[in-house]
Amino acid sequence: MTATIPETFTFSRLSQVDPDLITAHMRDPRLAVHMPLMPASWSDAQTAGFIQAKEACWDRDGLGHWAFLHQGRYVGWGGFQREGGEWDFGLVLCPEHFGLGLPIARKALDFAHTDPRIPFVTFLLPPSRRHLGALRRLGARPMGEVDHAGHRFLKFRLDTA
Repeated sequence: MTATIPETFTFSRLSQVDPDLITAHMRDPRLAVHMPLMPASWSDAQTAGFIQAKEACWDRDGLGHWAFLHQGRYVGWGGFQREGGEWDFGLVLCPEHFGLGLPIARKALDFAHTDPRIPFVTFLLPPSRRHLGALRRLGARPMGEVDHAGHRFLKFRLDTA
């Protein structure tokens, strides 16, 4: 499933993107600062497993993570993943494209607003993320701190229904 959204942005399945682009992206040390669950090194095999796991979410839930393309170029990945009874939204952009985060998030959340399966979206951010103004501009509210896989995260919620 590929969803095209205004002119310059396309959301594509991760399996439709050159895995070398994802591997290079995930090896960028600037990502690790805000991704405590990410391993210290990233291999081609991890990319293959990552893509397989994200495709399994699509198979199981009918929704998952996309590759984000801007003017046809890979700029990152993210989307919705079922975590228990909640849909968590994640967004991981290539550092040179961090400025595209808010417009990409808005387009993805527009999708969530039209999908009856998603009454609300959660966001889990590590405490290292200090600039949270974009979440406020989107309308997300803080829900406190949670433990996820042994790491502390700040949790936010955005109602979409």
